[in-house]
Amino acid sequence: MDRLVCGDVGFGKTEVAIRAAFKAVDNGKQVAVLVPTTILAFQHHNTFVNRLKDFPVTVDYLNRFRSTKHKKEVLEGIDSGAIDIVIGTHQLVGKSVSFKDLGLLIVDEEQKFGVGVKEKLRALKEHVDVLTLTATPIPRTLQFSLMAARDLSIINTPPPNRHPIESQVLSWNEVQIRDAVIYELQRGGQVFFVHNRIDNIKEVSGAIQRLVPDARIATAHGQLPGNTLEKLMLGFIAGEFDVLVATTIIESGLDVPNANTIFINNANNFGLSDLHQMRGRVGRSNKKAFCYFITPPFSVLTPDARKRMEAISQYTALGSGFQIAMKDLEIRGAGDLLGGEQSGFINDIGFETYQKILKDAIEELQQNEFKALYPDQKPKPKELVLDTDVEVFFPTDYINNVKERMVQYQALSTLKTEDELRAFGDALKDRFGSLPEPTLALFESVRFKWLGTSLGFEKIVLKKQKCICTFEASPESDFYQTPAFQYMLGKLGSLGKAQLKEKTTKEKHKLVLVITEVDSIENAIQLLQKLQAPTVA
Repeated sequence: MDRLVCGDVGFGKTEVAIRAAFKAVDNGKQVAVLVPTTILAFQHHNTFVNRLKDFPVTVDYLNRFRSTKHKKEVLEGIDSGAIDIVIGTHQLVGKSVSFKDLGLLIVDEEQKFGVGVKEKLRALKEHVDVLTLTATPIPRTLQFSLMAARDLSIINTPPPNRHPIESQVLSWNEVQIRDAVIYELQRGGQVFFVHNRIDNIKEVSGAIQRLVPDARIATAHGQLPGNTLEKLMLGFIAGEFDVLVATTIIESGLDVPNANTIFINNANNFGLSDLHQMRGRVGRSNKKAFCYFITPPFSVLTPDARKRMEAISQYTALGSGFQIAMKDLEIRGAGDLLGGEQSGFINDIGFETYQKILKDAIEELQQNEFKALYPDQKPKPKELVLDTDVEVFFPTDYINNVKERMVQYQALSTLKTEDELRAFGDALKDRFGSLPEPTLALFESVRFKWLGTSLGFEKIVLKKQKCICTFEASPESDFYQTPAFQYMLGKLGSLGKAQLKEKTTKEKHKLVLVITEVDSIENAIQLLQKLQAPTVA
């Protein structure tokens, strides 16, 4: 298994992980849960222990706050098999960690890990099932799932009584901040204030104390001693503080149902998934939640930062994490498939072109270098390229919406049979009225491409009353010995002015059929149909 579970913050990904882990332990395997932060390791440990307390399952955790003695005990337990489930930060990837029989690896908040860490963990054992949990996958991970290189499951259903989080982008405004904090405290809630610079986090904390003198404020960041940080977080969860001023250490997986307002200072410096994750710290109960993104004026933001802020304020509905990840893929690109880059470069060539090149490369490998692994793999005919000066398109006055036109072009490109094409034409007539001339010609061009593919052409140029058909096969191919080609040769005389030529370029030699006095696509179809060998029933 290599499955990506994409579910919005608070939609129950941890519950899926607990059940998967229990299933693995029940079958005699060990489970490793990789998490990005020390706080999350601690919280997951508590959750797993509470959920599995009635079963003979041993759960422990590793992070930098554990004593050397305890770490040693945990490592020995993993090695001997005494510990069934171990939850840990990057320390799980260390050389000192040796599993007796690892069966399942759960990567929580996968967007927080680099490619190196993920591959290193996978290399611990050859046959380890991998369950990856995230609300907003990295573009590269999402791309893997979209091209079916790994399985994808999406949790769409929000928990009952959950409300969308009201999001607002604003500049630093003391009056708004004070009013929002006071409103939250008056209804018995708590507030997160994210400020990701440790050097002046105390000043921000002091500014909020000045605005709301009665509030009990705590400050948390990753440089605090482990025990202090744990006490702070437990104190905040227990309601001992009203406002927690913290760095992004609170971002991953933290569950405080009573906290329903969050401020994110300098939100323009964060990535889309970071913003969505932090927004997900609130709104985890049936109360209405608020999220305020504090940024400099829009005029001074970079174009990408503006796109991110627009996207995060646009996608506020429950379950919008997947759309945010798709937007992130659009803004940043998909990264290197076999390298360490997790985003980038796809925008330079466009998503569709990238997918096509990738698909062609995989098919080529299956048919050549890895032929032994795919004995049943038949070479797929390449998509025929048709170049014509005949107008073939959906006119703008026929389908005036650009997006809708693109949808129809895409649907047309997937059709395979005459019946499907006829049904598609009928559906268009029902929606938009009678088909105009350019659209009828477009349908004929689709039929022409099907016919050309069945005859073994890779490209057809139909211009200036001349039809030039280039054969896909190279001159030394067995194709030219087949009965179908011999039949074609015998019928050339019936085409009128037609001749076979050899076309030579730097890279390759190709055989070309040239037919003159062809005045339309319909005329070209009639001529080429004469070359088709009759099928034997």
